[in-house]
Amino acid sequence: MTLNLTDVYMERCDKDSEEVIAQETAAFLNTPLSHLKQHMNEFLYIETSTFEPIKTDSLSLEVDDVFKTYMVLFGFKVQKKNAAIIKSFLEENLHGENIYSSMMFSGEDGLWDINLPINNMDGFHEDMSIQEAVSIIYSFLEKLVNTIEQQ
Repeated sequence: MTLNLTDVYMERCDKDSEEVIAQETAAFLNTPLSHLKQHMNEFLYIETSTFEPIKTDSLSLEVDDVFKTYMVLFGFKVQKKNAAIIKSFLEENLHGENIYSSMMFSGEDGLWDINLPINNMDGFHEDMSIQEAVSIIYSFLEKLVNTIEQQ
């Protein structure tokens, strides 16, 4: 699936200070995902209206400092009562070893703060572009939203 990310807003940021290193154009989506492993001190913040159907405004991509796993972090705009559905979906749809994810509901914001390993999603390969990684994340979250809506 090719996402239309023409209205994308992206920033490369320092993990420690969260200061912006550079604002990027849509062309940066063609960069290999391995850029994040080569620049472990960075995370990539991606915001676009295209994410509305998957119940989020933005994604942050980074490599976990300890496990060297590609991770996606996002705020998921669904109700707290969906906790069991979300947990079950993650258990059934993240594959491989060392699967760890975190999710915490923020009553203040009214959304889930979720952190997932991209490495354990169907279609992942380390040679993919950032665009391809965003596409598999989108597909994964689209299936999750559909699962919640069917309940």
